[in-house]
Amino acid sequence: MAAGRGEFFRNLMEGLLRQPAKQTPEIRQPNRGRGRPRPGGRFASQGRGFSGHRRNERQNKVATRSSGSGTEASYHPSCPGQPKNVSQIKSPPWKLNLLETLPSEILVKILSYLDPSSLFCVSHVSRLLHRLSNDDVLWQRIYVSEFGSRTWKPKTSDKCAVVEDTAEMEDCSASRWKKLYFKSMAGHEMNKWRKDLRDISPYTGLPRQTEWVLRNLNVSWELTLRDCWGQERMLEQSKAHFFESSVIVHWSGGIDLKFHHISTIQLHGVRKEPQRSHKTRKPKWRSLILELDTEPPYLYLGKDRLMKLMLLQPGVIVGIWRGKNQVAFIMISLHFHKLVEKSLLGSPACPYSESVGLSPVVDSDPELGLHGYTLHFVLHNTGTEIMSGHFQQLFCRKGQIRRGLVELRVIRRTSLSQHRSLSGNIKLPWKGEELEGAVENCCIMTLTLLDEFQKPFWCVSTPIHITMAKRTVSFDYSGHDFQMLYRNPDGEVKMLLVWLEEQKQFFLIGLTVCVAVAKVNKRFNREY
Repeated sequence: MAAGRGEFFRNLMEGLLRQPAKQTPEIRQPNRGRGRPRPGGRFASQGRGFSGHRRNERQNKVATRSSGSGTEASYHPSCPGQPKNVSQIKSPPWKLNLLETLPSEILVKILSYLDPSSLFCVSHVSRLLHRLSNDDVLWQRIYVSEFGSRTWKPKTSDKCAVVEDTAEMEDCSASRWKKLYFKSMAGHEMNKWRKDLRDISPYTGLPRQTEWVLRNLNVSWELTLRDCWGQERMLEQSKAHFFESSVIVHWSGGIDLKFHHISTIQLHGVRKEPQRSHKTRKPKWRSLILELDTEPPYLYLGKDRLMKLMLLQPGVIVGIWRGKNQVAFIMISLHFHKLVEKSLLGSPACPYSESVGLSPVVDSDPELGLHGYTLHFVLHNTGTEIMSGHFQQLFCRKGQIRRGLVELRVIRRTSLSQHRSLSGNIKLPWKGEELEGAVENCCIMTLTLLDEFQKPFWCVSTPIHITMAKRTVSFDYSGHDFQMLYRNPDGEVKMLLVWLEEQKQFFLIGLTVCVAVAKVNKRFNREY
């Protein structure tokens, strides 16, 4: 008895003096009446017996499974305040990806209800959705529903290149029908309206059916206004006024912004897909045409009793209520040159880029690019045409190039037979909410300059305004002299006018179109 008690206390003191283990096991009470303390403070049930060994294995498996789970954390004694029951520790609900918990079959079934545009956008959300949205069977059904049945015949160009990444190989093979769909869709849609644009008018050098194609494709234009606080407002067009070589688009109502609060204006061409049924609605494709930062200084166009017009280059008119500084309407004049392509083929963030081809080089012509120009010139407003003219065989000599400009004299002051009368007054009508009016001495100028090969060389459609001439322009008329001036990096336009009080009419007695030499050199590969 004494020897047994002495051995017990000796083992107890050795256990107290021993260094603590890295992980302290939970102390259990011994089964009463069974077992006897062994050296080191272990009981029989905690030793190396069969029942104790099985119990330790089960505890180790539970601990391993808890530490390896993505939603449960392992227990570390060094972390104070951490609960010991590791099976109850889970990640927050907002950190769980619920899509990854669904089977792939269910996700593919959900994606099968999306239209091609939405399916394309969903593929950029995550790697899982990118892989599932490129499913070959899914895109085959989309292709068959749009273009009918087709048997896939892989060609040499369709085969994937040899790559080391297995994921790239799977993505390449899984998107065969997707690539075929977009390729067929682009070619199918473009062939329908490009065929209609092949009929070129010799008078303007532009396609005759531009207005018809835009209306047939259900193309409209939208404005996106961003204020100085970063908020955006999207405006659908109120009305569009079509002319022979341009269109004036009008937005009014729902703007609710002050002029100095607008920081950015974006113009998008929008094609609305026709609804095949009242249940299906396809998203609109938006093509960026213009992005303009509204930074001062601003160009003042004119005003009347209620409205003040400001011009933001290129060609954006902002109507402001006088005394309120509130925007009443916005008008933009768009030239027909490549307008269909700009409204359809651009992306929501990047405009359509036109491929500029060089004109044929004629080595025998030492003045290529200085002669053979044709000008189609129109002055109009939102409702009527003020003046229209077609001028051919315009030229400039090398010695007449000044200030880096190729000067083309269209109407000379000394040639009375070339002077033209303008129909009515020069004014720009406006309409905002329930009020309307007209600002005098403002109109729209649409200019189409064709080169020697009858290709559009410089196309402009922009608002202009009349100012009093500082000196007498012509002694052949007894009236007040006025002038119009337009200038941009590609060139400038000068107009001289006389107001005849008796006839109550303007006469255009001078018109000069100047083109930048850098533009001519780039087009004709010259060094003037």
